[in-house]
Parts: sequence; C-alpha cells; structure tokens
Amino acid sequence: MVAALFVRKVNHYAALGCDCYDAERDALSWPGGVPGVFHPPCRAWGQLSHMAKPRPGEKELSLWAMGKVRQFGGVLEHPYCSRLWAAAGCLGFGIRDQHGGVLVPVMQSWWGHRAPKKTCLYIVGPVPEIPYLANAPTATTVERMGRPERERTPEAFAAWLVDLARAC
Repeated sequence: MVAALFVRKVNHYAALGCDCYDAERDALSWPGGVPGVFHPPCRAWGQLSHMAKPRPGEKELSLWAMGKVRQFGGVLEHPYCSRLWAAAGCLGFGIRDQHGGVLVPVMQSWWGHRAPKKTCLYIVGPVPEIPYLANAPTATTVERMGRPERERTPEAFAAWLVDLARAC
C-alpha cells in the first residue's frame, strides 16, 4: 500500500490503488505506517510567496510532510525553486542527508505535462532510473495554464511516483 497525500479530489492515485488524502480527508489524519507520495501546498514556499495568500497553517504542512516522508519513506514533490529544501536541511542535488533523503530535479514534461514544470523530488528510499527526455515536447508554459491543470500531476508521473514509493 502507498498513501498519496495532499492530492486533488480528482486524481490518478486512487486508480493506482493508493490510500488518498485530499482536502476533505485531511492529510494530518494519516496514520502513517506505509510509504507515501506527498504533494504538500507550495505557494507559501515558492519564488512568488510574497504575493501568495496561504491559509493559516498551510506553510507548516510542507514541513509536516517532510517529517512523514523521512519517517515512513517515499517521495515528496515540490517546485524546483521551493524554499522548503533549504528550510528542511536538504544538502543539494544527489547528496543523501542524515535522514536518508536525496533531492532529485526533474521536469514533469518528461511524463507528459504540457509545460516543462521544473520540479524536485525528495526521495527517502532507492533512487530509480529517471526517464530523462532532452527534448520533451511542451505546448505552453506553466504561467499560461489554469490553476487546476497547472497543479494536476500527469498520469504517467503519478504512476512512476507510486512505483518509486512502493520500492521504499
């Protein structure tokens, strides 16, 4: 079993057999015990965080998720330029930290996202082969997408993340 936390109500993870926690099923109620795929809110941590309007307590959810992925294994996905990485003590790309986690940069277009969407994965467990595509086709930029599409995880990426978490 793999848990998928902080996912949209309509997501690919349920069809992949994950125990899903969306806004209604509060991720903070997750009992742990299995590896997870964590997608905590990022607007309070991004380059434009000074313009963001996170809800009270929203910023802390990412730190909570870092603690859980470090405790139970799996993968946490956040933007490439997220300030979370420094706040959580990540040492740099490809360097395992004292919790056994490693930061790996990827582009979601490698799994079919319409925009490049530069992302980092914090992986606590074995790092699989990354399906790097030098010239992955993209149709637009993230800035030109609506919020739901921008936030949606491509189906192939979700499946890859679940397989990664299962290996943890």
